[in-house]
Amino acid sequence: MIELTINGQKRRVDAEGDTPLLWVLRDDLGMTGTKYGCGIAQCGACSVMIDGTVTRSCVTPVESVASAQITTIEAVEADPVGARVVEAWVKHQVPQCGYCQSGQVMAATSLLKQNARPSDADVEAAMTNLCRCGTYNAIKAAVRDVAGLAPAQEHGA
Repeated sequence: MIELTINGQKRRVDAEGDTPLLWVLRDDLGMTGTKYGCGIAQCGACSVMIDGTVTRSCVTPVESVASAQITTIEAVEADPVGARVVEAWVKHQVPQCGYCQSGQVMAATSLLKQNARPSDADVEAAMTNLCRCGTYNAIKAAVRDVAGLAPAQEHGA
């Protein structure tokens, strides 16, 4: 048995230590907001926060996070920054298909908790999750909105 702290609650799971956290969340705990995308830490659909840092759960062994604070999309709105990110996502109509958006929201929340006023370069460096629908401009606008930054100027405008 492995004890985890997920969204502020202690949870015990019967899993092998090398089981990816993603599968423990989804299959053992029924927390399906965190998505499977690629399984190799490239796309970011599986992003959660481990001690406040965005982490790809598809390659994170569950035993490695037994003493950590794990935050999933299910609880992101309990955090004031996370709530503002979700509000901005709605305001800017970021999601299209929505599949990657839980990971995108987790990445944005982690960024804004660590850097409340990120530069465009900071946003680009932190928001590396893939979006097959190509909502990157809306994602950047939403992050800039939460940070209280002026909308980005388009080239030639």
